[in-house]
Amino acid sequence: MTSYILFDDALRMLVKAFLVSVLLLIACSGLGLAVIETIDKTGLRVDAKRLD
Repeated sequence: MTSYILFDDALRMLVKAFLVSVLLLIACSGLGLAVIETIDKTGLRVDAKRLD
């Protein structure tokens, strides 16, 4: 018995995976920007001289 995926089905799966990855990238970048903005507003700074 041969099992294979039709081209249309494979293309549909790839398009869905691409769209999901784009949405996840946008969501994660928005979350990262929100964290950076919150840190910037609170004035939380790391002293580079103290780390040495």
